[in-house]
Amino acid sequence: MSYLHGKFIWFEHVSDDPAKARAFYEPLFGWHVEGMPMGDQRYEMIHNGSDGIGGLMKAQPGEPTAWRSYISVEDIAASYQAALAAGARGVMPPTPFGPVGVGASLVDPTGAAVSLWHSADADRPDPERIPIGDWYWDELWTPDARKAVTFYEQALGYIHTEMNMGDQGTYFLLHAGGKPRAGVFQSPPDKAAPPMWLPYVHVADCDATAAKAAELGGHVFMPPTDVPDVGRIAAMFDPQGAPIAFIRSTPAQG
Repeated sequence: MSYLHGKFIWFEHVSDDPAKARAFYEPLFGWHVEGMPMGDQRYEMIHNGSDGIGGLMKAQPGEPTAWRSYISVEDIAASYQAALAAGARGVMPPTPFGPVGVGASLVDPTGAAVSLWHSADADRPDPERIPIGDWYWDELWTPDARKAVTFYEQALGYIHTEMNMGDQGTYFLLHAGGKPRAGVFQSPPDKAAPPMWLPYVHVADCDATAAKAAELGGHVFMPPTDVPDVGRIAAMFDPQGAPIAFIRSTPAQG
């Protein structure tokens, strides 16, 4: 089976009210949610067209509303131990989830939560062009970008390149398997945003999506903005407070 080590392959929305999340995201991104059996429970799986791309989960008591990011790893036990050795705090050791795979969760040394996943099946392959409504990118917002980059290289085998963003400083690209998989962004010191992974959804029209998000009860905290040679991006808090971003890519990037 084919595994794409280092690819962000799954995203889960965790909240006190999954039904409310569904009512927001289905009309916003054109997703549909279907329940699937998982042992004696049901898992609410997000579909974009025929592809399963994520899930909606009920939060545990005290757990904040958020999107969880899952990284594909070939050897989850080894990757989890490597992460701990590189300074991560373990949250959930490698744990089987029925017939679908094994997951683990941790907090990186800069305070951002992230999960690891080894599927029982092959990973979904990289498409030639990312479909509208699918995940486009994942970006770490952290108060210590260089520390974070060092951790992900040591723990999970990424390599990095750097982009000069002018007044915004250096933007780090994490590569695995010869492909850019994620970005690392130094949070401005005057911002109160906690360390977090911020996933991006590919959309056909960034401005229309931002307007729709506001109509549905979201709060767009970063209005649509052009990024040269990348696309037009925006970011929001959903009605339950989970941050998420979206992008209309340039034709060459999609």
